[in-house]
Parts: sequence; C-alpha cells; structure tokens
Amino acid sequence: MILNSDFGKRRVVIYARVSTEHEAQVLALDNQLEWYTNYIAQHPNYIEVGRYIDVGITGTSAKKRPEFMRMIEDAKKGKFQLIITREVSRFARNISDLIEEVRKLRTTNPSNPVGVYFETEDLYTLDPNINERLQMQGLFAEWESGNKSRRMILSYDQRICTGQFPLSDLLGLRHTIEGGFVIEEDEAITVKYIFIATAC
Repeated sequence: MILNSDFGKRRVVIYARVSTEHEAQVLALDNQLEWYTNYIAQHPNYIEVGRYIDVGITGTSAKKRPEFMRMIEDAKKGKFQLIITREVSRFARNISDLIEEVRKLRTTNPSNPVGVYFETEDLYTLDPNINERLQMQGLFAEWESGNKSRRMILSYDQRICTGQFPLSDLLGLRHTIEGGFVIEEDEAITVKYIFIATAC
C-alpha cells in the first residue's frame, strides 16, 4: 500500500468526531483515540503532531465543525502530511464536502500535499487510483446520514402519536412507561429552590 511505501518521517494528526455527548459515544471516542495511539506507535516513521476532535457536532457540514476547520487551516500551513481518521462518515457526511476538502488537501500546497487515511475503508486519498472508491464511500456516507435523520424523525413522530415525550428525563421528573412524567421527590427540592432563588 502507498501509505507504507512512503519513505521518511511523516508528521501525522488524528481527526475524530462523535455526534453527541452521550456517555456511550464519549467512551467510543476514548476507544478510538487509544486505537490511534497504538496504530501510530506501530509505524516508526509516523510522528504524531496533533489531534483534532469534534464532540457533540453533526458531520453534515464541515463549516459547523470548529476542530475540523482548524485542521484544514493547519494543513494549508504545512503543519502535517497525513490525517488519520476512523472512516469516511467521521470526516464528512455529504459527498460535496468530502470531495472538496480532499481536493483542497491535495492541491493547496502542491509541494506538500496532505493525504487522509480512512482506516475502516482502507482508503488513502493520495493514491492516484482512489477517486471512484472515494466517491462511492462518500455517497454511502451521505445516504446513511439522510437515512439516520429520517429514522429519528419517524421515531419522534411515533412517540408523539402515542403520547410519549421525545425528551430525556428532566431534573425532578422521570418518564413513565406510558409516556407521562412522575415527580422525583429528592430532585424536586432542588427545582423548588432554584425557582424560589430566581424569583427573588
């Protein structure tokens, strides 16, 4: 593979993203970062020079991800040569962003093009024969994103139709199986205190 045939030391960064701050996703992020640490340690010609991590941010638009945009700016400045990320959908969830950002990384600084390695798909963007496979994976990531949105909307619609509230438990309240709320007495004291304090 081209990645392993490149000679000399390579400055490498990691890009990771999770779309919610839910504990399970944050734990998944920790596992990802541990995997990348081990992966880089197995490549003696890789020097890790940074990590860019967006937490609680959707991947549907690159411009809404501050760490992603900072990474692109640092790439333009020649701070690194390779981005390692888990999969195409972590990097971009629509094909136009994917193709545009990969193109920028390749061409903005022609003497120092920046490649992206997508570990799950085993794709390296500086491989000259990669364009068709990359476009296919980008289309799949976009379809997956749209499908996920449709499933969430359908789930909310179904809950509302059955009288359930599509919300997490609130301080002082707990959901019932029937979709209503019951007061959590221990927490309700705190809610009452907050109400009285802010009313004064």
